[in-house]
Amino acid sequence: MNDTPQPRRLGRSISALLAGFVIGAVLSLATDEILHLTHVFPSWGERNSGAVLLLAWAYRVPYNILGSYVIARLAPNGPMLHAMIGGFVGLVLSIAGAAATWNRDLGPHWYPIAVAAIALPCAWLGGALRVRQMRTEEI
Repeated sequence: MNDTPQPRRLGRSISALLAGFVIGAVLSLATDEILHLTHVFPSWGERNSGAVLLLAWAYRVPYNILGSYVIARLAPNGPMLHAMIGGFVGLVLSIAGAAATWNRDLGPHWYPIAVAAIALPCAWLGGALRVRQMRTEEI
């Protein structure tokens, strides 16, 4: 029988999800800003080339995996479930972002699709890393 009160676990679950999202977002936006300041990326709001967006996509993959790992690490139970919930939320937010910016001519349309496409695989990888780590700790 579990003696942990349900509201506390829900709060820990929500906190884990928020922590993972904050880490992924902060790393992504900080890297974006550095690349804008160093003129690797064009100014904010200007059209991005496919090469620039490929670079942005490439660093978002490990950041998303790390964010999902953090979600799984901080989850009160079910680390893979929490990571996948985070991935699903990321997928929904990515689709919403793609829809909101689709007609703004910020760059090729493959990019928002590619960002949405990595949400669930990255979530699974982050969760799998945590589950593997937990198995290793048991030995």
